[in-house]
Amino acid sequence: MAARHRSQTICLFGGTGFVGRSIAQQLVKQGQSVRIPTRDRQRHRRLLVLPGVDLRQADIHDPKALAMLLNDCDAAINLVGILNERGHDGSGFRHAHVELVKKIVDACQTSGVRRLLHMSALKANKERGPSHYLRSKGEAEQVIASLSGDDIDYTLFRPSVIFGPEDSFLNRFAGLLRMSPVLPIAQLDARFAPVYVEDVARAFVTALNDSNTFSKTYELCGPDIYSLGEILRFICRELEIKRAIVPLPGPLGRIQAWIADYLIPGKPFSLDNLRSLSVASVCSENGLQALGIKPQAMPLLASRYLRHEVDDLSRFRQSSGR
Repeated sequence: MAARHRSQTICLFGGTGFVGRSIAQQLVKQGQSVRIPTRDRQRHRRLLVLPGVDLRQADIHDPKALAMLLNDCDAAINLVGILNERGHDGSGFRHAHVELVKKIVDACQTSGVRRLLHMSALKANKERGPSHYLRSKGEAEQVIASLSGDDIDYTLFRPSVIFGPEDSFLNRFAGLLRMSPVLPIAQLDARFAPVYVEDVARAFVTALNDSNTFSKTYELCGPDIYSLGEILRFICRELEIKRAIVPLPGPLGRIQAWIADYLIPGKPFSLDNLRSLSVASVCSENGLQALGIKPQAMPLLASRYLRHEVDDLSRFRQSSGR
C-alpha cells in the first residue's frame, strides 16, 4: 500500500528537461522540495517560479558535486539521457547513461539516500539492444540492480516515445513536414505506443513512496499503437497540410541516416536512431495501469498543441502581411 505523502527533499537529475519539468511541478503540488542541478542556472531560472524548487548550478559528473547535491535528500530521480552522441562508437551514450548512473548510485550510498527512481527506455537491453542507445540504457539498469544491494530501494521506468506540448518527437516531425512538401523517410512501419508526459510524471510521483514498487520495472505506454507513417499522417491532418511521405527502402534509409548523422549539424537523425527503430516501442504489460493510472490517448491532447502552433503561425503571417 502506498505510503501517505510527507514533506521530502528529492534531487531531480535531468529536472530541467521535458519530463523533468512535469515531475517537478507534480512534486511541488504535493508540498515536496525539489533540488534540481543544472550547468546553467540562469538559462533555467523559470523553474524558480515553482515554490519549493532549489535550482543549483553543478556538474553532476563530479562525484564531490553529487555528494553535495544529495546531502539531506530523501530520494533521487534520474532522468538524464541523450538521444544522440557526438561520436559514433557508443562512448557518449555510456558516459551519459552508464558512467553517470554508477556515480549516482555510489553518491546515494555515501549520502544515505535509500530511494532511487530511474528513467530507462522501452526495449533497453545490454546484450540484444540494436543500438548504442538501447544497449547503454540496458547496461544502466544492470548497474542499478547489481550495485544497489540492501542500501537502495530502486524502481525503473521504461517509457515508449513521450509526447506533450514541448516534446521533441511530434514537434520535430511537425517542423519537418511544414518545411518540405515531400518527406522521404525510412522505417515507416516502426511501431510506437506514445505516452503522455503528465502520465509518465505521475508514474514517478505515484511510485516514489510506494514500497510495492521497490526493485520493479514498469513499462509505460499510451493506450494506442501507431506506426510512424500513421503518426506522420496524423500530424499532417492536424496541421491541415498535404505532404508526400515517401517510404525509403533499407539501403536508402541508411544513406539518409548517415547523411544526417555525419553531415548535418545537430544530428536531427542518426544511424543509431535508425537502429533503435528496428524494434517496436510497445509495452508487453502497461505499468501505468499497474500504478492505477489511466493512460491518456494522443490524438486530442496532441491536437491541442499542434493546432495552437498553427494558429500562432497564421496570426504572425497575417500581422506581417504574408
